[in-house]
Amino acid sequence: MPEYLAALTILLLIGMVLTRAMLMKRQGINAMNFGKIDKTDFLIPLFALFYFYLVFANAFHFPSVSTQVFFHSGIAAWVGVVFCLAGLCLMGWSLVSFGQSFRVGIDMEHPDKLITSGVFAFSRNPIYTAFAIVLIGQFLIFPNIILLIYTGAAIWLFHRQVVREEEYLKGHYGTEYMEYCERVRRYL
Repeated sequence: MPEYLAALTILLLIGMVLTRAMLMKRQGINAMNFGKIDKTDFLIPLFALFYFYLVFANAFHFPSVSTQVFFHSGIAAWVGVVFCLAGLCLMGWSLVSFGQSFRVGIDMEHPDKLITSGVFAFSRNPIYTAFAIVLIGQFLIFPNIILLIYTGAAIWLFHRQVVREEEYLKGHYGTEYMEYCERVRRYL
């Protein structure tokens, strides 16, 4: 059962983000700005698709690159499910808190107001935190070397993007953003 919930988590995460982006598109707001600044970012979806396949392969017993696991633990798998659910809840709260300011990537052409309420009163980067929590949860469900490497690489990529966004936000919002950084942690 935890395996199926891990696969469902991916579908729900993608569905939440894409649904939000489509709803905003209907209102005339282009929320999809991923890869506009750094063209190498377009490599990330290829790695993400492979990650999705790995999770689904493990969940539904498709052929996989690696079937060797670090440990077998039903308790760890259920802890992983709790992490996945926590990540989904944090993602949902983030999308609601963002309101009309939600963007995938940096939107330099149409920046909106700085959001500091809702979940953003506790974390400056709750969406990246939510993704990291889900990845850790999925590793606990499928504890193999490839998912461990993916989790580490993804967390590094999230941090890289956060640093990029912070530089933009410092330049765009100035003192308002710096004061916000002093009050609220980067992640948790």
